[in-house]
Amino acid sequence: MSRIARQLSFIFASALFVGALVATAQAKDKVKVGFIGPLTGGVSANGLGGRNSADLAVKLRNADAKAKYEYEFVVLDDECKPNVAVQVATKMAADKEIVAAATHYCSATAIATVDVYHKFGFPIIVWGAVLPDITYRAKYAEVHRVNGTMINQNDANAELISKIGFKNVVVIHDTTDYGKGHNEYFSKAFAKLGGKIVGTFGVTADQQDFTAELTQIKALNPEVIYFGGLTPIGVRIRSQMDKLGIKAVFDGTSGIVSDAFIQGLGPLAEGSLAFREGAPTEKLPGGKFFMENYAAQKYDNPPEAYGAFSFAAMDLILDSIEKVGPDRKKVIEELANVTERDSIVGKVTFDDHGQNTVAVITKYVVQDGKFVEWDDSEYATGKRKLPGQK
Repeated sequence: MSRIARQLSFIFASALFVGALVATAQAKDKVKVGFIGPLTGGVSANGLGGRNSADLAVKLRNADAKAKYEYEFVVLDDECKPNVAVQVATKMAADKEIVAAATHYCSATAIATVDVYHKFGFPIIVWGAVLPDITYRAKYAEVHRVNGTMINQNDANAELISKIGFKNVVVIHDTTDYGKGHNEYFSKAFAKLGGKIVGTFGVTADQQDFTAELTQIKALNPEVIYFGGLTPIGVRIRSQMDKLGIKAVFDGTSGIVSDAFIQGLGPLAEGSLAFREGAPTEKLPGGKFFMENYAAQKYDNPPEAYGAFSFAAMDLILDSIEKVGPDRKKVIEELANVTERDSIVGKVTFDDHGQNTVAVITKYVVQDGKFVEWDDSEYATGKRKLPGQK
């Protein structure tokens, strides 16, 4: 080898060595974070929107040069089924490499898994489930929730239909903890305002035919049918109401605030009511930022009603890891101190049960194929009338 060739070889080897040192200096430790939601089944639209939203939070953090860690996103499907949820929650919590997770849209799955998270010392933030017992049944330090509960939803619901002038309501609820909870809190709130529940009907989550229940309900002649359940059953009930000639207002919960509800019903969705905690996404403090970045990723599914909460949950997890490191115990301690923390959904404060205090409840009505805020709708101004509205 000539002297020049030896020199060039040395220079090349030196460059490779220096490059390796720079790459090593720039490399970040990898940290795993998780997401659990219904990615298949009747409410998969909400789960996919939630997954994409949490994924967006991870992508934006990984693109931030100031971030201390590189995050790997682990996703599991709970199918909105409690038995499946316990299995996937156990799988995720048992994986010591996963530090924390944003979990659950369905209340039935969230309440079924809290004991698992406590057992494994695994910090989670619920991003969509609304049953109060998820945070309040036990005081588990591992369990937090960034969205609100069904108590406030149902107070607002009862208040609106009473204000409109409706006095007689039939309740249909699914027989999961979610549906039973909505029945309890709505019935109490409506009774306090002088309203009357003229009939209550429990239905299973996979029920297809509601002819028997709706035939009895038609004879009761209610002004409103309150529905405590999720989109798939809501679509079936509302469709079968039409076939039987029932003209009552269809009054739902956050469980039907989904594009899938309107797509499943078409024009029959018009005039349906629903209630959800938090402001509409476009009116949230970080709503514009979230929607622009979500659109830029070109996800196949919209974020749906709870996408912004899923983003906020994951962002809080990432903030905590950045501050205290990828240590479950330290993350739990950090989340316990969350007070007036800025997020895209507004200030977040976890109480002593890990529950965020979300004061705003948004009232929705379906108008021209969209969920519109009640106060901005033509129904509120009187230009359009709900069935039986004076």
